Amino acid sequence: MHTEHTHKVIPIQPVPYSRSRQAGESQTVLDQITKDFDDNPKAMQYFYDLFQRVYCHGEEVPHEGMLVGTTCIQAPEELIYAFGATPMRLCNGSYHYDQRGGDFMPAKSCSLVKATLGMLSAEHVIPAIGKPDLIVNPTTCDQKKKSSAMIEGLGYAVFDLEFPNVKESEASRVYWQRAVREFAQRLRTLTGKKLTRKNLKAAIAKIARAQVAFRKLHHFRQLSPSIILGKDAFLVTNAYFFDNIDSWTAAVEKLNEELAQREQDGIRAVQKKAPRVLFTGSPPIFPNLKLPLLIEESGGVVVADETCSSNRMLYDMTAVDEWWLNDMVDSLADKYLKPCTCPIFTKNDDRKRRLLELVNQFQADGVVYQAFAGCQVYEMEYKSVADEFNKAGIPMLYIETDYSPDDKGQMSTRIEAFLESLKAKKKRQA
Repeated sequence: MHTEHTHKVIPIQPVPYSRSRQAGESQTVLDQITKDFDDNPKAMQYFYDLFQRVYCHGEEVPHEGMLVGTTCIQAPEELIYAFGATPMRLCNGSYHYDQRGGDFMPAKSCSLVKATLGMLSAEHVIPAIGKPDLIVNPTTCDQKKKSSAMIEGLGYAVFDLEFPNVKESEASRVYWQRAVREFAQRLRTLTGKKLTRKNLKAAIAKIARAQVAFRKLHHFRQLSPSIILGKDAFLVTNAYFFDNIDSWTAAVEKLNEELAQREQDGIRAVQKKAPRVLFTGSPPIFPNLKLPLLIEESGGVVVADETCSSNRMLYDMTAVDEWWLNDMVDSLADKYLKPCTCPIFTKNDDRKRRLLELVNQFQADGVVYQAFAGCQVYEMEYKSVADEFNKAGIPMLYIETDYSPDDKGQMSTRIEAFLESLKAKKKRQA
């Protein structure tokens, strides 16, 4: 299996860039999140301060051992921790980095991939994470696959983690398990450390604690009326990209304690009649939270999501039958393949099932489907998902957008009309 590039890399020359522009974009969105809504949970201050320091002031995030950048949630973080390194998600939501990435990719490419390349090409990276010692790039969508050589051209070491196109067959499972083992070998070469049963078990436990905290937050989002807004939930999960995992988990546990007290005291974040929205499609990544923010500024509330920047990132846990090293690695591989509902697979039955399940669990009144222009997998999957919701009588709004702020006015009009239709439907059913 070919896992690393061997071709000659032509260096890409850095482009002059103003760090303050990206910091200013982040500050604007953070102000919108923290100031435009009343009665934010006090425990959210940890996350507001974190984004202020890292995105707006350029304070570098401390990390232990070597830094391994990841471009997708399909990179097994447990393995990285087991080798004494720190994973750091590199997906970026900045419009300014999106524009910068246009120097390397076609104009109609996905904003997320362009922004990630734009960030990696900058002299001073925001968020301030430092330079990764290795970037692992799972071969999921085609644009991420093709960006691998461009990332190498920017001076980074890249490992292509080969991901199968189907997940139902045993052949695909074996293929993926082999890819994960080769990733472990690459980490051993990078760190000079040996993978041990003890270290891998501890890493699985570290992630599991974070997942337990996330699942509890997930539970609180099911309450109706909502006691936490979607804009805060997205900020919490986006913080997981770069924050120290133990600090993040402790902060989420503290937030959960406050939400439990809010539930007991009858405190709600929205009015009872606020339309409940399930968000899916291309992932909202800070500072590009414009669509979730527009939904909640228009009187709705994002109660759940099916995206790789939030729900899909932490929900599924590792199920280990035998605590021997090879069995643990294979169980880890299964965790990143079997439950995955990414639209890159040839079949999407699991994703449609999961979406309907979330609508029912969270009592969602409707669905907002975001597709970045050029994000082919989400654009192509729209029709089959729309047909599924239509059969179930669930309203859905499809919005094609990118990182530009220019379409906010048009989007706001469409969102307001959609939410009004949801309110009218609820009145008819009352």
